[in-house]
Amino acid sequence: MWFKIVFGMKYSIVMVLFFLLGISMQNLSAQVTIKGEVRDSKNNPVAGASISIKDSYDGATSDSLGNYTFTTTEKGQQILLITNMGFRPFEQTLKLESGTLTINAILKQEITELTAVVLTAGSFEASDRKRASAVLDPIDIVTTASANGDITGALKTLPGAQQVGESEGLYVRGGTAAETKTFIDGTLVNNFFYSGVPNIAQFSRFSPFIFKGTVFSTGGYSALYGQALSSALILESIDLPDRSSASVGLTVISANAGYQHLAKNKKSSWGASYGYTDLSLAFAIIKQRQDYSKVPAIHNLDANFRIKTSGTGMLKYYGYYSSNRLGFTTNSIDSLGYLDKFAIKNNNQYHNISWKENLPKRWKINIGTSYTNNKDDINGGMQDQNKNDVLLSGLEFKKFGVNTKGNYFNAKVYLEKKLKGLSAIRFGSEYNYSSDNLIYTAYNNQQYPNTVKEHIKSFFAEGDVYATNDLALKGGLRVEHSTLLSKANIAPRLSLAYKLAKGTQASLAYGIFYQNPERRYLPSANPLDFMKATHYIAQFQKVGNQKSFRAEVFYKKYDNLIKTGTAGFSEAAISNNGFGDAKGIEFFWRDKKTIKDFDYWISYSYLDTKRDFLNFPFAVAPNFAAKHTASVVGKKFVQKIKTNLNIAYNYASGRPYYNIGFDGSNYKFNDRGTIPDYHNVSFAINYLPFIGKENPKAFAVYVFQVSNIFNLKQTYGYQYSYNGYRKEAIVPTSRMFVFIGAFISFGVDRSDEVINSGL
Repeated sequence: MWFKIVFGMKYSIVMVLFFLLGISMQNLSAQVTIKGEVRDSKNNPVAGASISIKDSYDGATSDSLGNYTFTTTEKGQQILLITNMGFRPFEQTLKLESGTLTINAILKQEITELTAVVLTAGSFEASDRKRASAVLDPIDIVTTASANGDITGALKTLPGAQQVGESEGLYVRGGTAAETKTFIDGTLVNNFFYSGVPNIAQFSRFSPFIFKGTVFSTGGYSALYGQALSSALILESIDLPDRSSASVGLTVISANAGYQHLAKNKKSSWGASYGYTDLSLAFAIIKQRQDYSKVPAIHNLDANFRIKTSGTGMLKYYGYYSSNRLGFTTNSIDSLGYLDKFAIKNNNQYHNISWKENLPKRWKINIGTSYTNNKDDINGGMQDQNKNDVLLSGLEFKKFGVNTKGNYFNAKVYLEKKLKGLSAIRFGSEYNYSSDNLIYTAYNNQQYPNTVKEHIKSFFAEGDVYATNDLALKGGLRVEHSTLLSKANIAPRLSLAYKLAKGTQASLAYGIFYQNPERRYLPSANPLDFMKATHYIAQFQKVGNQKSFRAEVFYKKYDNLIKTGTAGFSEAAISNNGFGDAKGIEFFWRDKKTIKDFDYWISYSYLDTKRDFLNFPFAVAPNFAAKHTASVVGKKFVQKIKTNLNIAYNYASGRPYYNIGFDGSNYKFNDRGTIPDYHNVSFAINYLPFIGKENPKAFAVYVFQVSNIFNLKQTYGYQYSYNGYRKEAIVPTSRMFVFIGAFISFGVDRSDEVINSGL
C-alpha cells in the first residue's frame, strides 16, 4: 500500500516538473532580448542610465561603457524609455516579436540652471541667480578696507575700473565717468553721486545694504539698457526681509537709525531710516587741505514698502531724500595771497517703484518707473587773507553763481517668455525724460538762463538661446530716438558662451552703444549726433571650489565723440568729430579656500587708449586713464574673537596730465607729462559681537578703518593758473583718514552674513 502511495507521488512530481519545464521553454522561446549602447551628443558613453519597457518591470542599467542588455516577455508595440539625470528622456517605439533587438540611443542634455553655461563676457555679477559669476556682495563692499563703505569704492578693486580720486564716478576702460550709467531695479538713476566739488571725489548716495544683486558690466551689456558708452552698473533692491528689525549706528562723523517691519503673514513690509553726517570732528583732528567755512553736513532720509502681490509677484517702492551743504576756500593759483571760494547747497530726491509678476504660459511682466529731482545752488568768488570778498581785474569770471534744477523721469516695461529649457525671449520699451534748467549769474549780476529738455524713446528685444548646457547665445537689438538730436539709432548686441569643462567656459561679446552728449556741453549752436562705441570682448573663466579666475581681452572703438569750444562762460559742444579707441587685457583671481578663514582677490588691468575729444588738439591718452592698475584685497575672519581683519592695496601707474591752451585759432598743449604712480594701503578691523542673550537679539559691528596707512604722498593731476604760467598738484584733502564707528541691529542677527563672506 505504501509503495503505491510513494510511486504515485513521484509520478505526480515528475509530471509537474515536465509541465513547468514546458511552460519555461515556451516562455523562453517567446522572450525578446534588447541590447545596445547609450551615448551623449559628444559620443561619450553614458553610465548609469535607466533603460526599460515603459509601464513594465523589464529593464536594465547601462554600464561604464554605456552598454546594456535585458530580456522581456512583453509583446506587440511597446515604448523603450531611457532616462538619466541631466539628460532629456529618450523614447522609441518598438514592435516586440522574438529574437534580439539592438537599440543605440543618443541622449541630449537637459538644460538647467545648475549645469548650464553662463553668459558673463564683460560683466561681474553678485546675486543669488548666477552662481558662476558671483564676485562681490554687500558684505564684501562694506568690509573692503579701501572702499570706505561705498559701492563704487569696492568696484574700483575690480579690473577695468580706474583709480581716479579727484572726481566722482566710475571710469571704465578708457571711458569718462559720464559714460557709465547706473540702474536700480531696471530703471535709470540720475545723480547717483553727490554733486561734484572741485578736485574732490564724491560718494554714491545709496547704501549697499538696500541691494541684493549687483552687476558691474564693463562692456557688452544687455539690450535692456542704453545711453552708456562704456559701462553699466545694474543694481537690484532687496525683497521682503526675513523678520522685523531695527538698527542704529554711531560713528565719529555720523549717526543713523532705521526700522523695518514685516507683516505677520509675511506678505508685505515697510521701513524707514534717517542719517546725519557731519565731518566737523574728523576735520578738527585730521588737517584738511581746504579751509572749510561750512564743514560738509548731510541729512539723509529714506523709506520703502514691499508687497507680495501673488505667489510670484512683487511690488516694491524705494524713496530717498538728501540735503547737504559745504563751503571752503583754497589758496588761489591765479593771484598769490588771495583765496578761491566755493560753496554748494544740494537737495536731491529719488523715487523708484517696480512690479514683477509671472503670467500664464511662462510669461513674465516687468514694470518700473523712477523720478529724480536735483537742485544745486553753487557760488564762487575770491577773498583776501582776511576772508573779505574781492573782485580782481582780469579775474572777474571767478565771481559767479550757478543755480540748477533738474527733473528726470524714467519708465520701462518689458515682457519675458520662457521657452524650452533656459531659452527665453524678452521685448519692451523705455522712455526717458529730462528737463535741466540752469541760470548762470556773472560777476555783474547779469543772468544767463538756459534750458535743455530731452525725450528719448527706446524699443528693445533680445533672446537667450541655450542649444545645450555647454553652448548659449544672447542676441539683442535696441532702437532709440532722441527729440533733442532729432535722430534715431539702431544698436545690435550679441554674446556667446561655451563650456570647456566643469566650471570652465569661454565667452565672446559684441555690441554697439550710443549716448547723448553730456548736459554740461549743451545747448549747442550746431546740430549734434549720438556718440558711439563698439565693443569686442573675449573672456576665459574658471569657477569652482570657492575659487574663481577670469581673463578678458577687449577692444573698444569710439566714433562721433563731442568736440568743444569756448562759448560765453563755459565749454560747449561744437561737433561730433571726435574719435578714439581702447584696448587691453584684464585678470581677476579670488580664493576663499586655500587658507582657512581667509578670503583674498587680486586684479590687474592693462589699458592702451587714445581719444581726440573735447578740446584735445589731437588723439592722446586721456588724463583719467592709467596704463596699469592693480588691487590686492585680503580678509581674515578670526572666529574665536569674532573679528574680521581686512587689508587692501591699490596701485595705478602714472596718468598723463595736460595744460591745453588756445592760441586764437587752435587748441594746443602748452604743457604735458605724467603724474607719479598711485599707491594706497588701507586697513580695517571689524568686531562682530552679540549684545545680550535674550530675544530679540542685537548684533553689532564695530569698525576701525585707516586709509593710506603709510601716509604716502598721492597726486591726482595738476591744475594751472588762468594764464598758464603756474601749476600745482591736485592732491587728496588729507593724506590719511581714520574712521571709527559702531552699527547695531536689533531683532536680526547678521553675523552669519559677515562670517560666510569671509569663509
